Amino acid sequence: MVQSDVLLVHADKKPMPGILHPTPNQVYRNARVSIEKRNLSKLDPDKIRLEMYYVGICGTDLHLTTNDPHTGYIRCTAPLEIPENGRIIGHEGVGRILEVGEHVRHLQVDMLVTLESIMVCNVCESCKKGKFNQCKQAKLIGLEHDGLFGTVVDVPCSIAHNITDRVRNEQDLMAAACIEPAGVAYVGCENAELKAGETVVIFGAGPIGVLSAMLSKQVFGASQVHVVEPLEFRRQFAKKWADHVYTPEEFFKAPPLKIDVVFESSAYVENVNHIFKHVSGNGRIVLLGRRGVPLEINGVDHMITNEISVKGSRGHLCGAFAQILALQKAGRIHLEEIVTNVVEDLKDIKKFLEHRELLERENCKVVIDLRKQMVCKGGK
Repeated sequence: MVQSDVLLVHADKKPMPGILHPTPNQVYRNARVSIEKRNLSKLDPDKIRLEMYYVGICGTDLHLTTNDPHTGYIRCTAPLEIPENGRIIGHEGVGRILEVGEHVRHLQVDMLVTLESIMVCNVCESCKKGKFNQCKQAKLIGLEHDGLFGTVVDVPCSIAHNITDRVRNEQDLMAAACIEPAGVAYVGCENAELKAGETVVIFGAGPIGVLSAMLSKQVFGASQVHVVEPLEFRRQFAKKWADHVYTPEEFFKAPPLKIDVVFESSAYVENVNHIFKHVSGNGRIVLLGRRGVPLEINGVDHMITNEISVKGSRGHLCGAFAQILALQKAGRIHLEEIVTNVVEDLKDIKKFLEHRELLERENCKVVIDLRKQMVCKGGK
């Protein structure tokens, strides 16, 4: 019997009355985080069993485990299912294969793999068109399917990328845990149709915002990157990839004269309305963050006259993983540089999830080295 230490979220399922199609933040309340032991059953034929190395905390994990102080409901609006026995969370990670299911042919024991977080059906209309990020039957790792915050986890073989020959050192391993959020930022840049020489504004200097700045500048060729962030630590951290950083108050007093692309990664979509009339002709606004609030745009005449587009962006599929891996291998980007803290115990992750201000005030990307947890518990 294989046993794993796992981090889960539990919540009470109590849909708000009178709402026809409630979102998760209207269904689940009183979220609690716990660390438990789970026995893994016989491996499914299409899955692989992993010893997890690095796993990253995402903003979605924070929203999933944060209760609104007024309503008691969670803040997460992404697709979510929390069973009665809890959901193992976490969807950014890298690990070593311990066992492969009997149907798995392309992966082998001891390979190192990094993982996608979206399980697609491959048969719906969106999948048939190659639009995998919009799969109608998609299931999300760590939200609708048990995730990666465990010393040993089972995942579908279809989401694994073999990176064994790409790992030369510990930095490469740590970078591999950041491929998933980097893929989200990459798809955002593609959806923005970002061109060399353009000016970019990014709201939010969390991991997705910083990765958007990195890719805009170093891969897509933006001439100017402006980052807007209220937290001092994150503003200073973002300077490595931004030409200018601002508090929201500073930015709205004197925005750039030319704005071609706006990335809203903070989930405060009110920023879009505040900046809208300053967006240049043929500008593009891409929404990357969500928190279930409506988007309001007052400058509709400006939008029509200047052919400004607003677009949502979700996912990291459709080739983004391969592109990010190639860029990392070539030294064009260094994803490990966004990691500001490496912890060694699930208890540390639990603390961050229960007190999100501790993470956000002094960090960008936090990862856990679960190999240390294995050692502490008498494992390998």
